[in-house]
Amino acid sequence: MDLVARAYDSPDAQKLIAAVQQEYVTRYGEPDATPTDPAEFEPPRGTFLVGYLDGVPVACAGWRAHDSDEPGFRDGDAELKRMYVVVEARRRGLARSLLTAIEQSAVAAGRRRMILETAALQPESIALYISAGYLTIPGFGVYQDAPVSRYFGRDLP
Repeated sequence: MDLVARAYDSPDAQKLIAAVQQEYVTRYGEPDATPTDPAEFEPPRGTFLVGYLDGVPVACAGWRAHDSDEPGFRDGDAELKRMYVVVEARRRGLARSLLTAIEQSAVAAGRRRMILETAALQPESIALYISAGYLTIPGFGVYQDAPVSRYFGRDLP
């Protein structure tokens, strides 16, 4: 898979973001309501990657910076958002490769911890994060009180 940094609002990114939002609708009955601003994913305070197989966009993920001046965050946090692999490209290790690249991008920008929110109806996501060394952390953001939400974090090297 070729990983390319793209603007969050670029056509390929938006196509994949629409697909992940539809997946949330299928699993939870509604899209993710977390506020996102495309500018949050611009370097040096964020990055958004799109993965391509044979020139076709098949995966995406981004991170955005947070610090302790926001409730629930620590200085140096990078929040993982919109991690997604299209159904046809799953079970090939692409999500793990994408997660590694996102973490490396955050480290290069000086971030010290990757954090994320997922939910109980995404067991494959939870399994990926746990296998990558993520541990349960306190909730943050829009869904911090939602009983279905799960929060994970991992200190970055």
